[in-house]
Amino acid sequence: MTDTLLTMRGVAKRFGSTIALKGVDLDLNAGEIVALIGENGAGKSTLMKVLSGAHHPDEGTMHLAGQPYQPRGPLEARKAGVAMIYQELSIAPDLTVMENILLGVEPGAGPFIDWSQMRKGAIDALHEVGRGDIDPKARAGDLSIAEQQLVEIARSMALGSKVLVLDEPTSSLTRRDIENLFNMLRRLRSQGLGIVYISHFLEEVRAISDRFTVLRDGSSVGGGTTKDATDADIIRLMVGRNVEDLYPRTNHTPGEVIVTIDHLAGEKKPLSASLELREGEVLGVAGLVGAGRTELLRTLFGLDRVKRGELQVAAHRGPASPARRWEQGVGMVSEDRKTEGLALELSIADNITLSNLPALVVPRKQDEHCMPWIKKMGIKCRTPRQNVGDLSGGNQQKVAIARLLHHDVDILLLDEPTRGVDIGAKAQIYQLINELALKGSAILLVSSYLPELLGVCDRIAVMSRGTLGTPRLRAEWDEHSLMAEAIGTPVRATHASPVES
Repeated sequence: MTDTLLTMRGVAKRFGSTIALKGVDLDLNAGEIVALIGENGAGKSTLMKVLSGAHHPDEGTMHLAGQPYQPRGPLEARKAGVAMIYQELSIAPDLTVMENILLGVEPGAGPFIDWSQMRKGAIDALHEVGRGDIDPKARAGDLSIAEQQLVEIARSMALGSKVLVLDEPTSSLTRRDIENLFNMLRRLRSQGLGIVYISHFLEEVRAISDRFTVLRDGSSVGGGTTKDATDADIIRLMVGRNVEDLYPRTNHTPGEVIVTIDHLAGEKKPLSASLELREGEVLGVAGLVGAGRTELLRTLFGLDRVKRGELQVAAHRGPASPARRWEQGVGMVSEDRKTEGLALELSIADNITLSNLPALVVPRKQDEHCMPWIKKMGIKCRTPRQNVGDLSGGNQQKVAIARLLHHDVDILLLDEPTRGVDIGAKAQIYQLINELALKGSAILLVSSYLPELLGVCDRIAVMSRGTLGTPRLRAEWDEHSLMAEAIGTPVRATHASPVES
């Protein structure tokens, strides 16, 4: 692990007046996994796009395996041995697995493809990533997300990659898929590959990386050996300040019951859900993907039809449309912010005020109303007129939450509110949830991230196969008991699990 595979020195990149990178340095050795960490907008993706040939640097030098490296595009970078696996996969769903793996480098002469050689090359690449069981003739779009990701990595192996870059690779994976991915990355590391791993999850960084490098505001601000750094050390580098406790430790005093559901069933899910949500309380919902957690929130908010059961929100009985829920003081943040949570082509100001617009919209007044929320949420933007689609994922999520604050809702339905959000933004969102609960807001929080539920909720219920279990106090749960309940083998926690930052 001493052979230097990649060096980047003084890499700078500007987009008009925006400075995205300010002289960044990065080193990667053969047989090593380096985690690239930073808040949204810190420059991680831009740096990796420079490495993968998608962007050309304005300044700086790069060397790959001791030779100058200046790719003129992604294909040239791939042929040189650098492969980038983006968070949004670039699979061609209507092509076969083998066509995807050898796309652009098909074996054959002239316009004629040697299909037997293509199949053999694909099988060899799939074996390299430990998935020789995937049919090379299968339609890529029919595979699971985890399998599609492995096909992309197999494509890199088929091209003889020396450097593999993964950008938030676990965002859509189950726990088992994540374990399989990590085992594969360790195997590739042992074969001498250099791997750059981008993640917001510090526990993933600890589990998979040998070293880490932190970017902040387009600059490399520090790094080191992963096992020698504490979470507090890494977070301090990321945000430029101490974050003593990621999760607020304030005791909430729940008030009157404001939401009641009794054996509620949706069109498909939930099959049955019963709970009482109180003012000044954060009630978490855990469970596996597909268990019905999102459908529960959608049914409560009126996006999905109620099939049976009782439902009461404040003084209002029965189902209602989303417009009526807004009027009743209920707001929802969708887990799918790009297609459901935000209007990406509209401005920040438009998105924040969308659910509560006056009869006459005056842009100047609209901006004045939005600026307090932009400041409170720490939304990084040039102006309230900037399109939401231009913002990083974390800042987009802050805009979605700011809309609820602008509307002054009393009941917040939050579906994966910190997915794809960096540590600094997570700390802000957790603090905001705590402040809202202290002021009497009722919050129903769906999350796949168990430390988050244990860190911010007063009570937690588990959704399993469409049925919601009985909510219990946070102290009665730990990660093991939550997961056991989610997979249908309930056990009681033996002790309260402390959640460290």
